[in-house]
Amino acid sequence: MDYSNWNIVYAYTRAQAFADGVLVDATEEARELGFKVPVAITANLLNLYVKASEGLIADGQSTEARLRDVLMVLLYKIKQQRPNTDRITFKVKFAMGPTRRNISRTVELTAVIGPGDEGEPVLTIMLPEDE
Repeated sequence: MDYSNWNIVYAYTRAQAFADGVLVDATEEARELGFKVPVAITANLLNLYVKASEGLIADGQSTEARLRDVLMVLLYKIKQQRPNTDRITFKVKFAMGPTRRNISRTVELTAVIGPGDEGEPVLTIMLPEDE
């Protein structure tokens, strides 16, 4: 079907999502680990699981290390995946309280690669409900 003559009623760009705070850029951290495309995570994922609370920081956790954990697990899963897929579902275990109390939660995440605002490949990591 040819959609070229359709009027677009509404479009929400990736740039708008960054400006609105819906997406958070993680490209620099991802490149350090070997990712070759721009990477973003949803603010929902950041605020619920990646961002270390004061109690977790006092216990030796950091937001940077938690983000690195997400990226490393994803990189491992990408290397295991068959080629030509645009999404990967993977699980990450997050400390949710002091490590001495062993409070943690295993969270299912989704990573989707697709076109950015200019058609370039971009990767977005999110919770299933963020899609």
